[in-house]
Amino acid sequence: MGKKGKTARLKRKPAPKYWPIHRKELPWVVKPASGPHSLQTCLPMTLVLRDVLGVADTRKEGKHILTEGKIQVNGIVRKKDDFPVGLMDVISMPDSNQYYRVLPSHKGLILTPITKEDAKYKLVRVENKTTTSVGVQIALHDGTNMLIKVADPKNPVEVTYKTFDILKINIATGEVAEKIRTKEDNMAVITGGKNIGVKGKIVEIEKTEAKKRRQALVLIEDDKGIRCQTILDFVFSIAGNELAQQEITAELEETTVD
Repeated sequence: MGKKGKTARLKRKPAPKYWPIHRKELPWVVKPASGPHSLQTCLPMTLVLRDVLGVADTRKEGKHILTEGKIQVNGIVRKKDDFPVGLMDVISMPDSNQYYRVLPSHKGLILTPITKEDAKYKLVRVENKTTTSVGVQIALHDGTNMLIKVADPKNPVEVTYKTFDILKINIATGEVAEKIRTKEDNMAVITGGKNIGVKGKIVEIEKTEAKKRRQALVLIEDDKGIRCQTILDFVFSIAGNELAQQEITAELEETTVD
C-alpha cells in the first residue's frame, strides 16, 4: 500500500547543503512546513534561531521564544518552529532591536543584518499574471498574490507590472513603494545555480524566440569586471538607479551571519 500524505521527518544527510548543521551529529533535523518557500530554498525557524543566530541552544528553547510572539517574519508574528523563511524575507526581533533579511550568497541563503528602517520594506519578484473577472492577479515569488482591480479586465492598461519586475513593498501597508525593471544596466543578484550570490550589472539579456523566457541567458558583470552567465529565472534585480544601487549594494555587503 502506498504512503499517503507528506513525510513529516527529514534526515540530516539529504537536507539542503547550505543548512548550518552537523550532518553526522544526530540523525534527524526539523523539516520545514508547507509554506511560501520550497524545502530547497528555505530555512526553518528552528535553524534560524538555534544554528544561525544562536539565540536558542535547543529546539525547545526556540519554540519557547516563538510561542511568546517575539519573532516576526515580514511583519507577521510566527509561532511555529518549522515555518519556512526564504529569499528576501525580513526577520524582526523588536525586543532586542535586531532585524535581518534573507539574501543569497555563495553558501546558499544567509541572514544579513539590516536597520529598523530597512526592515519596513520587502522586495518581491513578479512571477506570473492572471486575468480574473474583476482585474489582474499578480503572483509573487514568496507565494503571495496581489489583486489589482481594473475597469476592463480584457484590457488592463492600469497594470504596468511585468513578469520578473521587482516590487518594493511596504510591509505594514502592503503598498508598492517602488518598481524595478529587470533590464540591461540595472543591478541584480543571482539567486540560483553555481554563481548564486554574485551581484553586478546586467550586461545583456538574450532575446528568446524558440524557448521559454525563463531560460533566457543573462550576462552579469560584477564590480571587479568579472562576467558570469546564468538564466533569467535566477536573476533578481535589486536597483534601477544610482542611489538605490548604493543603498542595496551596501546592504548586501554588510557583515553576514553564518
